[in-house]
Amino acid sequence: MKHRTVAACAAAVLSAAALTGCGSSQDSGGSGPVELTYWAWAPGMAEVVALWNEENPDVRVTVKKQASGDDLVTKTVTAAKAGKAPDLVQAEYQALPTLVSNDVLADISGDVGDAEKEFAPGLWQQVTLGTDAVYALPQDSGPMMLFYRQDLFEEYGLSVPATWEEFAETARALKKKAPDKDLTTFSSNDAGLFAGLAQQAGARWWTTEGQTWKVAVDDAATRRVAEFWGGLVEEGAIDNQPMYTPAWNKALNDGEQIAWVSAVWAPGTLTTAAPDTKGAWAMAPLPQWEEGANATGSWGGSTTAVTNDSAHKEAAARFATWLNTDPAALDALVRESGIYPAAQAAQTGGALEEAPEFMPNQPDFYARAAKIAEGTAPAAWGPNVNVAYSAFKDAFGKAAKERSGFGAALRTVHEATVTDLEKQGFEVSE
Repeated sequence: MKHRTVAACAAAVLSAAALTGCGSSQDSGGSGPVELTYWAWAPGMAEVVALWNEENPDVRVTVKKQASGDDLVTKTVTAAKAGKAPDLVQAEYQALPTLVSNDVLADISGDVGDAEKEFAPGLWQQVTLGTDAVYALPQDSGPMMLFYRQDLFEEYGLSVPATWEEFAETARALKKKAPDKDLTTFSSNDAGLFAGLAQQAGARWWTTEGQTWKVAVDDAATRRVAEFWGGLVEEGAIDNQPMYTPAWNKALNDGEQIAWVSAVWAPGTLTTAAPDTKGAWAMAPLPQWEEGANATGSWGGSTTAVTNDSAHKEAAARFATWLNTDPAALDALVRESGIYPAAQAAQTGGALEEAPEFMPNQPDFYARAAKIAEGTAPAAWGPNVNVAYSAFKDAFGKAAKERSGFGAALRTVHEATVTDLEKQGFEVSE
């Protein structure tokens, strides 16, 4: 995708000046109820919004179902160029810099009250982009954790690894005891997993300094993660096949792979990928780089943002705040849309009182998940995440298949990201 730079503001890109002062939070006048359009992809969103419409006859919100990911980003940017963006849009965290740099999103910091206190600092940082502005309200999150076959760990005498060093030792120990099995696989077909692992290690791939983007896809933290996983693949301690394939499903279902580094939403995936293993999996915190730490990354998650094209920004921000902080709204989001709410108060109890149906053996699943989510590390996204992710899939896919280590692949991703930013006209430093 090619993204135009900010036109409505004087600055060119995401400097402090460019991130503030665009748009207004004042509603326009007019008779009758305010009509807002919300582009979203989460299932059941219309049912959730119906609760708002019933209680707020003066502000009516209409949901228009959309595709997710890059498709929605492209459609939203295109609509904004024509001055026809919706009032609200569901946007993934990593899409926010792209939308802001295209002058799509409004700064709603003056209209969301003290909503910040409802969210983990690492999530709130992602909707402010490190500035005083607020470009969205966190909606759902994907704190990462380790899922493992409890029965097979016991069978092979394995302990749940608390550190990444122990994780590697566990992979090697399993190979010695059962050469036909793998602890897990390294997959290159979803860059979000690797990004979350780098985030946990302290990586900050995109940052700004004045009007200049600083790119550090190959920073020390990410190199540490790449060398760790590349080393395990190279020595054959884990598998090198991608996720979400029939072969991967079979490996999970048959016990050929006995662990999966994933996120809070994993039980839903395992329900269809490994249906015969219901009740056999357990969840633990992600292994740590430093013993005793409580850090995790995010894999997935989205926000609710207000656009600069909205004639009713204050009303739109009020709805976005309700949707993501009101107890009744959050309960409906869990029940109707199946999300894991970003608001900390909604991460236990209510609709999340019971463990996922796939994991009845771990009744405290969501209490433990909430504890893990508290340690969500901040992420630093840029305006061309899609380019970096595409380069990752190609470069790491080749390296994983050849079991050749990941150092060169990481540098390839970094260079592709920098080259694309420069081609788009952004000022870039490394």
